[in-house]
Amino acid sequence: MDVLQLISSWIWGIPSMVLLVGTGLYFTIRLRGLQFRRLKQAFQLALTKSEQGEGEISSFQMLMTSLAATIGNGNIAGIAVALTMGGPGAVFWMWIIGLIGMATKYAESLLAIIYRDRNDRGEVVSGPMYYIEKGLGKGFKPLAVAFAIFGLIASFGVGNTVQANAMSTVLNQTFQVPLLVFGIVLAIAVYFSIRGGLERVSAISTVFVPVMSLLYICAALLILFIQADQILPALGLIVQYAFEPLAPAGAFTGISIMVAMQVGVARGIFTNEAGLGTAALIAGSAKSERPAEQGLISMTSTFIVTIIVCTMTALVLMTTGFWDPSGGELSGVVHDASLSGAALTSAAFTSVLGASGAWIVAFSVFFFGYSTIIGWYVYGEKCLEYLSGATRFNETYRIIFAVAACYGAIANLEPLWLVADIANGLMMIPNLIGMLLLSKVVIEHTKQYEAGTIRNVA
Repeated sequence: MDVLQLISSWIWGIPSMVLLVGTGLYFTIRLRGLQFRRLKQAFQLALTKSEQGEGEISSFQMLMTSLAATIGNGNIAGIAVALTMGGPGAVFWMWIIGLIGMATKYAESLLAIIYRDRNDRGEVVSGPMYYIEKGLGKGFKPLAVAFAIFGLIASFGVGNTVQANAMSTVLNQTFQVPLLVFGIVLAIAVYFSIRGGLERVSAISTVFVPVMSLLYICAALLILFIQADQILPALGLIVQYAFEPLAPAGAFTGISIMVAMQVGVARGIFTNEAGLGTAALIAGSAKSERPAEQGLISMTSTFIVTIIVCTMTALVLMTTGFWDPSGGELSGVVHDASLSGAALTSAAFTSVLGASGAWIVAFSVFFFGYSTIIGWYVYGEKCLEYLSGATRFNETYRIIFAVAACYGAIANLEPLWLVADIANGLMMIPNLIGMLLLSKVVIEHTKQYEAGTIRNVA
């Protein structure tokens, strides 16, 4: 455990944060705040089911598949972890990384369309490994291979075992479902959902994502309506502790500004995946002929996940007092300080909505986690295809991936979170380096698009 914590803190240290935040700021400045100027247009495009151009799925299905992979238990369990590990200030830094990360996600999705390729079955494929190799040349292939390797590893962490663990924990505590029984059922369900590859996963996501998101957001809004008088104080704490250390209380040892920043950035990336390159793995599969528009559509997922869903969870935990890692010394709301992750969020919902709150969180955890697992399968599959140069190993990967979900359901939570953070960081670094080296392509293409002189890309 100590070794994993050391590796995670090193990977998510100052150099990585400078690279991540710096890349987002660079694209934000060079694109003249495109994520703010064109946010309305981005949502309009996202809701238009375009079928023009090469690709395997519509732009809307691509967005739903991307959201399926990102609206996961990082939005429920991850935010609770962020608050207990980094304090309220972590939420502020999560917002910052989300807002500037929209520019990063725009850029990586645009590059995905420009440099997309085809696999041995003639299907359109894309991702950082393709735009690194095709855009920068064969000399940069080791960087592309590094991304694919780390992405494949991450598919078993952030996209699988961590989600399964959160699901099994909440269902066990709420409905006493045995961990192993749930793990076996989950593995079977996952396997049959991913057998059809991207098209089946996108079809499932198009149904699941709107329904599950609406249920969770409505429940959170109801709690915030009931706790309306606590919203402004909660927002005040978020801003205050972004720039001020959180003092020790009881057994709680306190949180520094740097820790709040590190936790906020790491959890922000965990929830919205901006900069990881995952959006690019499926963005190129969308039936889109305008790279800039596909980039705009992709960046809406970061806004939805971080600014809407994650903020809802954070405010529910803050307004109910369940953010306090000391168990009541700071917030004045006494609760079990041993609660963590999704169980803590469930307790917060239950404190206001009663048993129905626990049911809503359990339902959300299951479907958020399930959709994320099958969405991340697609990511891992694309990385495997690039590394192997063929699709013949996909069935073996499906079986291993499904078994991993069963393992995640019965494993210990904390080491899995650390492994997930490490894998995220390792795949982020080669992607950001590649994007910065290709930034001229992004900037010039965007200028031409906004000037109306760009040609469609088939």
